[in-house]
Amino acid sequence: MKLDAYEVLHCDAGWRKFSFLKLIADDGTTGIAEYNESYGSPGLTGVLEGMLGWVMGRDAMRTERMSAELYARSRQAQGGIAQQAIAAIENALLELKARKLGVPCYELLGGAVRDELELYWSHCGSYRMPTTAHLMGKAPVENLDDLVSLGREVAEQGFDTLKTNIFLFEPDFHMHQPGFARTDGWPELNPSPTVITAVRDQVAALREGAGADMQILLDLNFNYRTEGFLTVTRALDDLGLAWYEIDIYDPDALRRIRDSVRTPIASCESLFGLRGFRPFFEAQAMDVAIVDVPWNGIWTSRKIAGLAEAHEINVAPHNFYGHLSTMMSAHFCASLPNFRIMEIDIDDVPWKDDLVTNTPVIVNGKMQVPEGVGWGTDLNEEAIRAHPPADPKRHDKGMG
Repeated sequence: MKLDAYEVLHCDAGWRKFSFLKLIADDGTTGIAEYNESYGSPGLTGVLEGMLGWVMGRDAMRTERMSAELYARSRQAQGGIAQQAIAAIENALLELKARKLGVPCYELLGGAVRDELELYWSHCGSYRMPTTAHLMGKAPVENLDDLVSLGREVAEQGFDTLKTNIFLFEPDFHMHQPGFARTDGWPELNPSPTVITAVRDQVAALREGAGADMQILLDLNFNYRTEGFLTVTRALDDLGLAWYEIDIYDPDALRRIRDSVRTPIASCESLFGLRGFRPFFEAQAMDVAIVDVPWNGIWTSRKIAGLAEAHEINVAPHNFYGHLSTMMSAHFCASLPNFRIMEIDIDDVPWKDDLVTNTPVIVNGKMQVPEGVGWGTDLNEEAIRAHPPADPKRHDKGMG
C-alpha cells in the first residue's frame, strides 16, 4: 500500500483557523491529522506540501522509516516549522495505518491504560474578552464579577481544574502577552506591580465562583525573562495554584525558578523532539512536561513521554486546537502510564462540533477515550468548506 495523494483543508475558527491534512493510499485508505499555522507558524502549509513530495509513492505502512527520513532530510533546519510539517505527516500516517489494520490509534502506541482522561478547562476567560466573545457565541467578561460567574460555570459543568492566562481590564480588557510582542512591556519583559495585583484579583474571582476545591493553573507564557518569572511566581506563591506554566528555552533558568517556589512548574510545550526535551529532563527543570502532539507527531510524542517517565516526570498534552487534535491527544494520553491531565478548550466557535463526525465525549469533566478505528472520528469536509478562513490578519491574536 503506497501513498498516492493528499489534501489540505482550512477552516475559519474565529480568531484563528483550523488546518487539516488527509493522506490517501492507492487502495483508498485514508489518514487524517490536524495541524496549526496560526500559532507562530506562518507558511507551514507550504513546508508541509514540500515534504509530502518526498513521501508520495512510498509504503504507507512504514511510518517510522518515513518519519526518520523526513527528519534526516530536514536536519539542517530541524525543529520549528520543519518539525511541525513532519508531525502532521506522522500523525496522518499513523491513523492511516490504524484504519488499514482496523484498530484504534492507541493500539499502535501499546494500547490504552485508562478509559477516561482528566481534563482542565483551558483559556478560562481568555476567549471571552469583548473583542472575541461574540465569535464564541458567549457574553463577554468585562469585570471581576463576570469572572466569578465564569468560575461557577466551570464547576457546574463538572470540571475540577481550570487554566487562565493573564488579562487586564484597564484601559480595556486585553490579554497581557508582552512575550509575543502584543502588549506593553515588550521587549523589556519586566513585570509591574499592577500586573501582579491584577492576577491576584483574577484568581480570587475565579476561585470565588468555582469553589475552594477548584484547581487553578496559571499560564505565564513567554512573558518574562528569568528575573521576571521569579518576581511573579514568588509574589503569587501563596495562592495555592496547581501549577505555573512557564515557557523558556533555558533548562537551568527554569530549574532555578522551580527551586525558588512551592508551586509546581509545567513547561516545554514549545519544544521539539527528544533532543529538545532531554536537557530539560536531565535538569529536572519542571514538574509536568507539556508535549504538543500536532507539533511533535504522536509517535515522537510517545517517545518523549517515555523519556519523561525515565526521569519520573508526568506528561500533559498541549491541546488548544480543534476536535481532531483533541482526539489525537486523547489517544496519546490513553497510552501513557505517566499521564497527568489533558488540556481542552471549551469556549470556541459555534461550528466547531460540525467539523468532525464524532466529537469528544465529556462526562463530569472527564473525557472518555475515543472508540472506533483510527482517531475515532473523521472530517466533515462539507462543513469545513462552509467556513473558509477569513482575513489572516484576524487570526494573529496570540492566545496560545
